[in-house]
Amino acid sequence: MSARVTAVSSNGEYSFTKPNRDSITLLAGLGVEGDVHAGVTVKHRSRVAQDPTQPNLRQVHLIHAELFAEVGDAGFPVAPGELGENITTRGIDLLALPVGTLLRIGDEAVLEVTGLRNPCLQIDHFQGGLLKQVVGRDEAGNVVRKAGIMSVVKEGGTVRPGDPVEAELPSGPHRALDRV
Repeated sequence: MSARVTAVSSNGEYSFTKPNRDSITLLAGLGVEGDVHAGVTVKHRSRVAQDPTQPNLRQVHLIHAELFAEVGDAGFPVAPGELGENITTRGIDLLALPVGTLLRIGDEAVLEVTGLRNPCLQIDHFQGGLLKQVVGRDEAGNVVRKAGIMSVVKEGGTVRPGDPVEAELPSGPHRALDRV
């Protein structure tokens, strides 16, 4: 099965969830047109409070739809956009991609993967107990974050459900994703 976009979401106001759209427009160097998290510098409130001049490495948030099935099986129904992501995918292991991977989406858009989403307590405010489903530990005791990946827009374009997603891995040694 080839990787595809299953949903796109954006919100012009600060809110945990983002409504699904027929399409979103990605703007190079900024993010999703009209989305509250678009910009050259950080837009997430906690990061703005720390240092508002930091570069925005979290312009576009992607989550794999397979996560929704996993948490649903554990009793937590979640639909695309409800965890605040902009692009929901199916058929690509987003969490296994290295830093610097280019994601070609649809006919024009290109994202560069910057790292993992660092889930926060807002997830438990959305559904009590859900945070433990998307953050856990592996057998060695290392923290495992499953709430998607973050990226920046290298080339803009329109993204719609059904668009293909192709990953182009970076050359050289691969760096595993870490929280950004």
